[in-house]
Amino acid sequence: MTRILIVEDEEHLATGLKFNLEAEGYAAEVEDSGEKALARLTSEPNGVDLVLLDVMLPGLDGFEVVRRLREAGRFVPVMMLTARGQAEDILKGFELGADDYLPKPFDLSILYARIESLLRRQAWLRRPSGAALEGAAEGRAADAKDAGPAEYAFGQITLDFTRQLLVRRGYEQSLTLMEATLLRYLVRHEGRPVSRKALLEEVWGVRQDTDTRTIDNFVARLRRYIEDEPSKPRHLQTVRGVGYRFVKAPE
Repeated sequence: MTRILIVEDEEHLATGLKFNLEAEGYAAEVEDSGEKALARLTSEPNGVDLVLLDVMLPGLDGFEVVRRLREAGRFVPVMMLTARGQAEDILKGFELGADDYLPKPFDLSILYARIESLLRRQAWLRRPSGAALEGAAEGRAADAKDAGPAEYAFGQITLDFTRQLLVRRGYEQSLTLMEATLLRYLVRHEGRPVSRKALLEEVWGVRQDTDTRTIDNFVARLRRYIEDEPSKPRHLQTVRGVGYRFVKAPE
């Protein structure tokens, strides 16, 4: 049974979410502060499968919780829930390590779909090459039939998608679910230009107008992990006017 931690300080909202998630077959628990949630998530790294994290928490807000969680090496999938739906807030959440973002108010059916999408994405990431995703979302089912390698090496870098780990010259860099998924998608399309629109739709499942700077910021961070000179990338190349291309062995 999937275990979900709800981090919400408004009791009526937390209680309603818990009730509805349990009615859908999830095991749900609640923490009412960022401090309590962070303490639990860092002390019990395998205690939950997914976190629903409100941004507007008293004391330690959701942005700070996800930042500290990632800095502590905890990479449980995190979906941020907030009434703040401005593009800059969404970008900030993603940049700090969130895996999805759902503005309030939201329809419960949308919440359930996004939860399942995150869980599928994590399962897909950890499956061996050629594995198909059962019940994949429409529009991504065919793509999931070739999920790509569980491990991939190029240059002096090894990507271990099962452990969400990048190893470069003996140094290990943990990856968030979003970082690992984005890298795996680019690796699977090695040598081919991939548009920002395709990345938004295929990696994040976003099919409405979204600021593509989100993709640019993620790629910039991945370049710091991978490239000898991030300002002169050789592996994660920019395709002007289109998006990006991964090149395994640049000339």
